[in-house]
Amino acid sequence: MQNIAVLLTCFNRKEKTLKSLEALYTAYNGYEQKFSLSIYLTDDGSTDGTAESVKSKYPEATILLGNGQLYWAGGMRNSWNEALNKDYDIFFLLNDDTIVNTKLFSNLLDTHQEVINKYGIGGIYLGSTMDPHTNKLTYGGAKLLNKFMLKYQHLIPNGNIQECELGNANIMFVSKNVVKQIGILSTDYIHGVADYDYTLRAVKKNLPVVIMPNFCGVCENEHVYLYEGFAKMSFKKRLKHLNNPTGIDSRSNLNLMKNHFPIRVPFFITSSLIKLVFPALYTKFHKSR
Repeated sequence: MQNIAVLLTCFNRKEKTLKSLEALYTAYNGYEQKFSLSIYLTDDGSTDGTAESVKSKYPEATILLGNGQLYWAGGMRNSWNEALNKDYDIFFLLNDDTIVNTKLFSNLLDTHQEVINKYGIGGIYLGSTMDPHTNKLTYGGAKLLNKFMLKYQHLIPNGNIQECELGNANIMFVSKNVVKQIGILSTDYIHGVADYDYTLRAVKKNLPVVIMPNFCGVCENEHVYLYEGFAKMSFKKRLKHLNNPTGIDSRSNLNLMKNHFPIRVPFFITSSLIKLVFPALYTKFHKSR
């Protein structure tokens, strides 16, 4: 492990972005085994001065500017594509609201060595995060339990690597051999679920996808209930909400079904129509699950 490219995207979260980078550099500077760490940040049209503040504090960082329509997946692809111009051993996807802990890189090295010993190749290593107030798991990796129902179980770090199929890219390390085989995040996704698609594609290629042995940082789960007030919206607003990349994002979710769970496609389309035409019925059913 000689060179790591850190990939981020941001939009109007200056303070969170700066705190995330500060924690990252604290972990890096406190790690005994030195390596190269390069930052690639796509600022997708921020108006709060994020790009300027990051560049001022970290002049070595590569700052890329988006058009305001990249969203998370597009912004991360933009950063990743730029990083591909150089040779890196690891690509590190980091959410700009995630605060890594000081043991991050020792955790990474332990994971990488264990994966190499067990599988003979590098893989995808997911760092689990906890809520800073409750210490409960917020993001990490999950095991699929039922593909048709799309049921899965989140994995809790237990001191060992654990195989999984679904991964959140709040903290995601990707070995260069993985990129050589499956590329980067797919253009099928606008905002969310691009990370789920990526780990599922790796699993299909028999590449190791594991959660790291210990918690790697903190990150609040700020996802709101997407169907709040949905039944009271007009038909036009419901349609817009269903297609909103930062809302329900039906397009990206449908692509996930087509690419990995084709048996669910008819169910997904039917469910989407029910949401649109009979919203009260759907939200009542959804809350009762």
